[in-house]
Amino acid sequence: MKKFFTVIGGMGSLATESYIHLLNERTPSNKDQDYLDYILVNHSSVPDRTAHILDHSKPSFLPPLTEDIKQQSLLKPEFMVIICNTAHYYYKELQAATDIPLIHMPHMAISVMKNKYPKAKRIGLIATKGTIADHVYEDEIKNAGFELSLGDQAVQDEVESLIYDDIKIKGKMNAPKYHKILQTMHDKFDCDVIVLGCTELSYAQEKAPDHPYQVIDGQGIIVDKSIELGQKIRNGEKIDYTKIYG
Repeated sequence: MKKFFTVIGGMGSLATESYIHLLNERTPSNKDQDYLDYILVNHSSVPDRTAHILDHSKPSFLPPLTEDIKQQSLLKPEFMVIICNTAHYYYKELQAATDIPLIHMPHMAISVMKNKYPKAKRIGLIATKGTIADHVYEDEIKNAGFELSLGDQAVQDEVESLIYDDIKIKGKMNAPKYHKILQTMHDKFDCDVIVLGCTELSYAQEKAPDHPYQVIDGQGIIVDKSIELGQKIRNGEKIDYTKIYG
């Protein structure tokens, strides 16, 4: 196979399944051959990202992801995406392991947000404790010129419960809990836009989109960018990856 891209997923598998579903659903198609060519690496045994970020004595997710990227590089995909926001903690190290462009999901998400909501002032971020602690989204949001709110401990507890108890452990979506979190960030913490800094939250948004709040879904954005780039490489267009963030 030529002119394809690689998806590094499995963190978690339901979130990766959501990405693949949206990728295929949003790809314009009239026949089988219209869908994009890609390889999915569903590496579900990668150690927990948040556990390692909060305590470096816990198993690191860098070695297995580096191995995945090096293995896939031998197949020469045009680009790669990692379907896990928290894994971008080691983005520089992972990109240094290959010459293949590795699309930065958080940077892409905030670039889109800046263009879509230029008048927004306060941005809410809901994510795992690991993503909060690694400051990747925080730095992107502040560097884009916005104020940041992380809510409070009660919100964080609800977010963690939705991600781990409901989605990762039970494999189920809890729409009322998700909508309550969004409402709290909007009403109590005056957030104009709420960034979903975890792919499980992107899964929640896919399953329960019926709410009035403005959200930025990094996974949904990377789906659209994957389709855009995938169609360009199929058509033989040369891509300047230094300019894809808009």
